[in-house]
Amino acid sequence: MIYCVEDDDNIRELVIYTLETTGLKAKGFAEGSAFMEALAFDTPELILLDIMLPGEDGLELLRKLKDSSKTKDIPVIIVTAKSAEYDKVVGLDSGADDYVTKPFGMMELVSRIKAVMRRAGKVQEHEVHSVGGVCVDVKKHEVTVDGTPVTLTLKEFELLERLMRNQNIVLTRDQLLEDIWGYDFDGETRTVDVHVRTLRQKLGKKGEIIKTVRGVGYRVGGSNED
Repeated sequence: MIYCVEDDDNIRELVIYTLETTGLKAKGFAEGSAFMEALAFDTPELILLDIMLPGEDGLELLRKLKDSSKTKDIPVIIVTAKSAEYDKVVGLDSGADDYVTKPFGMMELVSRIKAVMRRAGKVQEHEVHSVGGVCVDVKKHEVTVDGTPVTLTLKEFELLERLMRNQNIVLTRDQLLEDIWGYDFDGETRTVDVHVRTLRQKLGKKGEIIKTVRGVGYRVGGSNED
């Protein structure tokens, strides 16, 4: 469970929705008192903490967290509109594990959360993603369709794993190109399209889990917009 302490309703709801669609359970709080009360009954795996909150601000809450033997080891990511270097230093020196400034991309936030959780030992290395009969076992580097193994190239595997890890979230061609191939040269996004096409073919009828979002990119889940 991830706690998100954010007084902006729209941001909080979007963060929670994004986390849950990527397989991470999340709960939101608009201010510090309800958040602290919840900690008495549950211990989250990670906390997203805004600085500017009604009542106690995020830095005061952070100090309380780090002063308590029960909560001092919970990873905390500061999420705030304060982008000055001084504010970042204060947040990190107060015990935060990372610092994300608004506005931020949802996928960047998810990546930072997973990175912090890995460093804190909160994420199991043996990850398995399953959607519509297609299963990707990251540790074993295996893909099955309705239990039948499917042979993919390294890039096809990485492409499928990235899409399934971010189920229901659109990943742009540029994102996929940079993340998987390591570059973002203009005109090279056709590389992504070619790999998606061959990947769909190898998955057979289950290839339809990869949806095209016209003019943007691809996602696993949702309706096809091609």
